[in-house]
Amino acid sequence: MAAASLSQLVKGLARLSILNHAKSRQYFHTSGIVDGKAKFIKLAINVDRYTLRPIHLPKSGGRGYDGRIQTHGVGGGHRQCYRMVDFKRIGPKTGEPLVERVLDVRYDPCRSADIAVVAGGEKARYIVASENMKSGDLIKSSGELKKITVKAIEGDSYPLGSLPLGTLVHNIEIYPETGGRVARAAGTCGQLIKKIGDRCIIRMPSKREMNVSEECRATVGRVSNIDHNKQHIGSASRARWFGIRPDRGWKQKKSGYNGRKIKPVKPVVIHRTPKAPASAIYKDTV
Repeated sequence: MAAASLSQLVKGLARLSILNHAKSRQYFHTSGIVDGKAKFIKLAINVDRYTLRPIHLPKSGGRGYDGRIQTHGVGGGHRQCYRMVDFKRIGPKTGEPLVERVLDVRYDPCRSADIAVVAGGEKARYIVASENMKSGDLIKSSGELKKITVKAIEGDSYPLGSLPLGTLVHNIEIYPETGGRVARAAGTCGQLIKKIGDRCIIRMPSKREMNVSEECRATVGRVSNIDHNKQHIGSASRARWFGIRPDRGWKQKKSGYNGRKIKPVKPVVIHRTPKAPASAIYKDTV
């Protein structure tokens, strides 16, 4: 009898595992400190299963998974739903490009730019809409790096090495086939100004330049909603509707005399190899 109970105890201990509380709570968005039964709940968005359905987005209140403030001035606001925007405009590397039709251009409360619903074959997805994109347009996505430059049409996606100099681009990759990371906000774009070997130089609106591979893809044109920076909120109550909390009021608005001084342009940013992935081993720190 004692031997049987001892064997059951050993089997039970074998099933035990160390639970990393930070790992189990990193996707739990909350406006307060996570405690009690709620700290083991996972409310992560399954990114492996794509859907056009708007997904409920819990408010974070500017707090991280540990309940501490990470972004000040954020809280409240109207309820929002997350749309899974696909930033990877990856097309075939050989043959004809992928052709998709724009079904609709919609407003997205989670970003400053508009998004477009595009479909090709049996698949539909959200992408960042360009400035003049409208329903019924046909857009192309190609991954073929051509020696002769292609005709740059707004909304099409090509490797930077296939585009002519002077082209305005957005949704720019910094590493090949990793998805657009730069120039995704409303009205933003970069300009392809130079090609050096297998590298391309892009000038951003801040006059700073970045050096990326010619295989990095980008979408031709400027991001939609170009008048976003001219939007006037108008009242404090409308600011709270957008989830913007009031300032402390101690710092007054500066006159034209005060402000930032003219500084030299920063050096070129060179993106060659992506960073190594984070280690799966978790260490306890004091």
